[in-house]
Amino acid sequence: MSEVVAGQCILSKMDVHEFFYYKNGNDITEHFAFENELIVRAESLFTAKPTSKGIQAIDDTTFISIDSDSLFKLHDQYNEIERLFRLIFEREYVNTVRRIESLQFRSAKERYLDLLETTDYIQKIPLKYISTYLGITPVSLSRIRAEVR
Repeated sequence: MSEVVAGQCILSKMDVHEFFYYKNGNDITEHFAFENELIVRAESLFTAKPTSKGIQAIDDTTFISIDSDSLFKLHDQYNEIERLFRLIFEREYVNTVRRIESLQFRSAKERYLDLLETTDYIQKIPLKYISTYLGITPVSLSRIRAEVR
């Protein structure tokens, strides 16, 4: 992570993953974003405080970003933009709830199969990112991948 930025929305043009650093220095993948998906650190956007989480490109990526002050000015100026972002945040809230429920109630294999259905880019994602996203070790992921083949 090159710098910590407070309150920014980013649109990705390729594959990225969001992560945060765990106590022992390992990064944990929290989210994958694929082409034309929005990446927002909501806790930073709405509090204007830096986040400890980072965004890292997995492949060649173009980022288009807007700072929170500019975004909120656009919200005030154009109701359509405010509505668009509200709908995006509603969708992402539902996705977050589904992700939490998936970690609580679905097996690692089921979570892996769900991820395979999400994108064709899965083969480009390093296994260490996939395993931490799934909440399992790389060894467990290797076993699951061998079963699925």
